[in-house]
Amino acid sequence: MMISHCTSSTPTPPTLFLAPPSSRQRTPQLLGASRQSFFSTGALSLRFPQKKWGQILRHSMFLSTRPAVKDGALSVDGKDVLTGVPDNIVVTPLTGSSAFVGATSTIMGSRHVFKLGLIQDVRLLCLYRFKIWWMMPRVGDSGRDIPVETQMLLLEVKEHEPLDEPIYVLLLPLLDGDFRSSLQGNSADELELCIESGDPATVTKASQKAVLVNYGDNPFDLMKESMKLVEKQMGTFSLRETKQMPGILDCFGWCTWDAFYHDVNPEGITDGLKSLSEGGTPAKFLIIDDGWQDTSNEFQKEGEPFVEGSQFGGRLLSIKENHKFRRQEIGAPSSEPTDLKEFVSHYKATFGLKYVYVWHALLGYWGGLVPGVSGTEKYSPVMRYPVQSPGNLANTRDIAMDCMEKYGIGTLDPAAASQFYDDLHSYLVSQNVDGVKVDVQNILETIGTDLGGRVSLTKQFQEALEKSIAANFQDNSIICCMGQSTDSIYHCKQSAITRASDDYYPNNPTTQTLHIVSVAYNSMFLGEVVVPDWDMFYSLHDAAEYHAAARAVGGCGVYVSDKPGHHDFEILKRLVLSDGSVLRAKYPGRPSRDCLFNDPVMDRMSLLKIWNLNNCTGVLGLFNCQGAGSWPGMEIAVKENEDISEISGKVSLTDIEYFEEVAGDSWNGDAAVYSFKAGSLSRLLKEESMNVRLGVLQCDVLTVSPIKVYDEKVRFAPIGLTNMYNSGGAVEAVESCNEKSTSSLVLCIKGRGSGTFGAFSDMRPKSCFVNSEEESFKFRTEENLLTVTIPPRMTSWDLFISY
Repeated sequence: MMISHCTSSTPTPPTLFLAPPSSRQRTPQLLGASRQSFFSTGALSLRFPQKKWGQILRHSMFLSTRPAVKDGALSVDGKDVLTGVPDNIVVTPLTGSSAFVGATSTIMGSRHVFKLGLIQDVRLLCLYRFKIWWMMPRVGDSGRDIPVETQMLLLEVKEHEPLDEPIYVLLLPLLDGDFRSSLQGNSADELELCIESGDPATVTKASQKAVLVNYGDNPFDLMKESMKLVEKQMGTFSLRETKQMPGILDCFGWCTWDAFYHDVNPEGITDGLKSLSEGGTPAKFLIIDDGWQDTSNEFQKEGEPFVEGSQFGGRLLSIKENHKFRRQEIGAPSSEPTDLKEFVSHYKATFGLKYVYVWHALLGYWGGLVPGVSGTEKYSPVMRYPVQSPGNLANTRDIAMDCMEKYGIGTLDPAAASQFYDDLHSYLVSQNVDGVKVDVQNILETIGTDLGGRVSLTKQFQEALEKSIAANFQDNSIICCMGQSTDSIYHCKQSAITRASDDYYPNNPTTQTLHIVSVAYNSMFLGEVVVPDWDMFYSLHDAAEYHAAARAVGGCGVYVSDKPGHHDFEILKRLVLSDGSVLRAKYPGRPSRDCLFNDPVMDRMSLLKIWNLNNCTGVLGLFNCQGAGSWPGMEIAVKENEDISEISGKVSLTDIEYFEEVAGDSWNGDAAVYSFKAGSLSRLLKEESMNVRLGVLQCDVLTVSPIKVYDEKVRFAPIGLTNMYNSGGAVEAVESCNEKSTSSLVLCIKGRGSGTFGAFSDMRPKSCFVNSEEESFKFRTEENLLTVTIPPRMTSWDLFISY
C-alpha cells in the first residue's frame, strides 16, 4: 500500500495506515445490527462522534475527531470504512475529516478499473450518468446498486443507539491531471474506481487523487464543505455563490423548442410572445432554440422520407442566421424586419423583452462545422467520429449520440476555439442578442483521441467559451446544456446556469415524475456549482401544475415552451407577476433529508419533499411521484390489487434545512404552515409533524413561516401572496415600526406583486394600509388567518398593519 502526504496550512491531517496483507481479512465482513462496517475486503475506516437527539451541529465546525492509525486499519474512533484494501490503493490525508483516495497499477493505460472494497447493508444515494449527457439518482443498500458512471456517492451510517442521528459519508470522483474518475459497483457488491483519459495515447499507471472522501452529520453541509475543498484543491471551477447571476433567473421566459422544434420562424415567435402578453403573463426573456442557424444536412435529401436521427448529421455553414430570419417577403412593407437584428429588436420593442438568447451547440451544431466551405474554413474543421467509453455504453443508449457516431462531427481545430466563439458571439451581440444556450457539451469526451484526451480538451474549450461570454455579453449570459459529466462540471469557472436533467418530454406521460425527481436529487451536487435549470414545460398539459409547482420551489429560472395560444393562464399567474418577474426562492431546491435515501418514483410508499428558503419564510414542495413512471432499466409490474392511487407522508419543520436563517435567534419554535392546495393555515410546533396525502401526479406547496412575538403581545408570521405557489417569495422584509408617542404596534411588511396577502396573526388588527391607502381586510379567527388585498398591477408595496 502506498501512502502519500500533503503539507499545507490546514489542520493536522489524519494519520493513515493499512495493515500488511498477511493481517488483512479476505473474507467479507458484513454489516451487523450495529452497522459498524460498510466497506469490506479493505481497511479504511472512520469513527464518528456520538450525538444526542435534537442536537443541531455543523459539519465544518463540530466534527473534529480525526482519523488515526490503529491495529492495521484506517480508523477514526474505531469505525471501519474500508477493510482489506488492496495494496495498490493510495490514501492522501487532506483535512481532519477528509482524504483523497487513489490507486496505482503495474501497467500503463488510458483506462483502469480498480477494486476498492465491499459495500453491504448501508443506505446509499448515487448520482450517475444514465445517458452520456444526463444524470439521475439511484438508491440502494449494497455495491451492486451503484451504477456505472456514478459521479456522487452518499452513504448514511447509523450509530449504535436507535435515537442517535446518522453520519453521512460522501465520495466524490474527481479529475486528476488528464484523467477523469467515476465509481461503479459489481455483482459481488464491490465498489470499483474507474479512471480514464479518453485518448489511447494519454496513459498513466496511477491516480493518487481520484476520489475525495469526507464525512459529516449534515448531508447538505457536507456537500458544501466538500465542494469547497475540491474547488480549493483543483482550482478549475468556482462555486455557485461566488458567480454573477444572469438576469433571466428572475424573469419569466418562453423558449421556442417544444412550440416549434426545428420549424421555428419569426411569425411564430411573434404569435407566441403576443399571446403570453395578452394573457397577463408577459415573457421578459426569449430563447430562440435550434432552428435559426445556417446549416446543411447531407443526410436529409429534399423529397426523400425523413429518417429519424438524421437531424443530428446537420452541420454549420456559417455563424449567421438562416433564410427564415434573413429575408423580406415580396410585396411586404419596407418596415418589415429583414435580418436577425431587426427581428430581435422588433421583439424587444413590441413585447418589452429584456433578454433574447439563441441556441448553439458547443461545436457549432450537432454535427459540428461543414469542412471546406468559406463560412467555416478559418476554423479548420476536420471530420472525427466519436468513440464512447465503456461506461457510457453500459447504460442507456442515446439516439443523438449514436447518430453522431455514425455521421461524424466536423470538429473545429481546438486552437481555433477562442476565435470561433468570439466571432460567433460578437456577431450575435451585433444582432442585439443578449446571451446563448450552449448545448451538446459532453460531446468532447468522445473525440479526445490524439487531442490530449477528454479532460484536457474540455478544459481548452470551456476556457475559450467562458472567455468569449465574458468579453461579448454583459450579464454572464449563458445556459449550459447536455453537460452533466464531471469533465464539464469541474471546469465550470464562470457559467452560472446548467440544465439539471434530461429533457422535458411533453408527449411522454411516464417521464413527468422522473424529470422532477432527477432535478431535485441532481441539485444536491450540481447546486453547489451552478443554479440548476429545470427546463421548459407546457402550461397547458396534464402535468402542468406538477411542473409549475416544482419550478416554484426550485430556486430556478421559470420558462415555458407553450405553442402560441395554448396556455393555462390560471397556472401561469401562480408563477408570474404582472410585470413578468417571478418569485424565485434563494437556493437550489433539494430533497428533504428524510427523502435522500428513498425512491420517490418506485418504492410505492414515499413522497418527494423539496425544500427551499425565501427572505422571510421557508417553502416545501410535496409531490406524489409514484405510479406514473419507472427508472430506465428498472421497470416493474404493478402487483395485483396493489393500490398506489394515494400516498401519505409526514411533514415537520425539520424538513426545511437552515430554517434558522429566517427564524432568527429568538424564535420559540412555532410556525405557521399554509397549504396552497387546501388554502388553509395551520400552526405547527417544532417537535410536531402533520400528515399529508396526495394522489398520483398530485402536489402541494407549503409556505412555512416562523411565528414571532412583536412588542410582547402579538404573534405574527407572514405567509405572502396566497395566490402564488411560492407565496412567501413575495415578502422581502418584516419589521416593527412603532411610534413611541403611541402604544400601538405597527408592523411594516415590504413586498412585491399583487393579489391576496396572507399572514398568521393571533390578534385581529385595527387597520391595514397599502402604500398609504387604507385597505379592508378579513380575519378568520378559527385559523388566525389575516388577508389583505394588494391592488392589481402593484409591483412593490409597503403594508402597514396596526394593532
